[in-house]
Amino acid sequence: MKTLFIGRTRELSELSRLYQSNKAEFLILYGRRRIGKTRLITHWMETAQPRAFFWVAEPTSSVDQLRSFSQAIFRFESPQSQPPQDMSYGNWRTAFETLARISEKERIVVIIDEFTYLLAAEPAISAHLQNSWDHSLSQSNIFLIISGSHLGMMQRHVLSYQAPLYGRSTANLLLQPLPFGVTSDFYPDYQADERVAVYAMLGGVPAYWERFDPQKSVSNNIRAEMLNYSASLHDEPRLLLADFLHEPHNYVSIFRAIANGAGTPREIARFSGLDEKHIPQYLNLLVETGFIARRVPVTLPSTSRMGRHFITDPFLRFYYRFLARRQSQLALGVEEQALEEIRRHLLDFIGTYTWEELCQEWLLRSTSQHRLPFLPDQVGSAWTKKAQVDVVGINSMEKTLILGECKWSPKVIDRDVLENLIQKTEEFIPTEGQWRIYYLGFARGGWTQEAKNFAASYGKTKIQGENWQAVGMGILDLRQVDQDLADWSKSKDSKGGIKF
Repeated sequence: MKTLFIGRTRELSELSRLYQSNKAEFLILYGRRRIGKTRLITHWMETAQPRAFFWVAEPTSSVDQLRSFSQAIFRFESPQSQPPQDMSYGNWRTAFETLARISEKERIVVIIDEFTYLLAAEPAISAHLQNSWDHSLSQSNIFLIISGSHLGMMQRHVLSYQAPLYGRSTANLLLQPLPFGVTSDFYPDYQADERVAVYAMLGGVPAYWERFDPQKSVSNNIRAEMLNYSASLHDEPRLLLADFLHEPHNYVSIFRAIANGAGTPREIARFSGLDEKHIPQYLNLLVETGFIARRVPVTLPSTSRMGRHFITDPFLRFYYRFLARRQSQLALGVEEQALEEIRRHLLDFIGTYTWEELCQEWLLRSTSQHRLPFLPDQVGSAWTKKAQVDVVGINSMEKTLILGECKWSPKVIDRDVLENLIQKTEEFIPTEGQWRIYYLGFARGGWTQEAKNFAASYGKTKIQGENWQAVGMGILDLRQVDQDLADWSKSKDSKGGIKF
């Protein structure tokens, strides 16, 4: 049974735009495993109904690949005939030129999926394709799509400046995880806090969402898909890291360290037991994978020594925090103990990572909705040795700053949290220029009436520091953040958020 296809409106629109052009188009579609590249293409084909040649490379020899590709072309050109068992073109260029010839009569879509399997078997395939594109395919009526999951190989052999195909594609599409805003379509019976919990565990990877049954409780899904020792999700971290790393052992130790709160090379070395002098080398490679990022306070330059490392992929972050060290124990029937630990620490885990990220996303998306008095050009968080602010938006040119506090407690939050946020202002105001400040409060459980009154009146009188002046304050709860992100994920014109 095919699962629900949700989101991807912009990506589907881009595929249609390229298909409907009156010239040859070449799309490079790439993204991490399980992100939904093949599903995106097949769904678009179901709706657009193009004449399409779809071929999936397999992990086999170059000779086998060329034979399979050649016979697929034969069947595409002559659907009523079957090619001889040993039929194969003499080389890849002949195969590509055959597709160019077929497209002289009509617009055709050519999809080469799992292109990195082909790269592994035939490293020169990029050069062959580049040659054919330059001499025949670019002059044809073809819409060519190559898709690959092995990000390291795609970057080195397809996208990099040194790669033969560099500059040949007419469009490159890095398929991103689905946003939280579409979770309500996939889990319509889950409450907002349950969907946040699922997003904290699975991120925006559609194939992982499909593992969780929307008809079961979150706890039962955790038991079945994460604490069952034979569950397929346990293989995912190894498969993801295998795209980049041949010997992942030390890197796994770094993931575990960062998942448990270590952020600097010294902290990572202390937690993992690795030699500190080797940590930067490991971290640089992990940053290249995109699964780990070095972040600095958005109020400081990127060269700041205040930088810390974070796991960007929610699933890996959850796995290395709660599951990795229990792998060998799950076969012994300790699921309930593991589930109890997850329940005990999930509140802090979500509050530290996922809720802050969703609030930062709210701030970033709200800039296009004109819900705030000024628009930041950078969004993130900020910290000093004395204080931390969860959500920060800054516009250095306009000298405007947004400071926000996030609380994931289910309890209603009082005004003291907002007063404490204001008291941090001096720690984060840049020293040069006169700044305008706006404050935001995000609380899962909402705000007391006293907090609402305080926020509504704040900024109406002249409140300022030595080089800053407050202009107001807005507060939101989970219901509003959830609704806004859902609206903004589906429509550019949707209303929501704080109104002025």
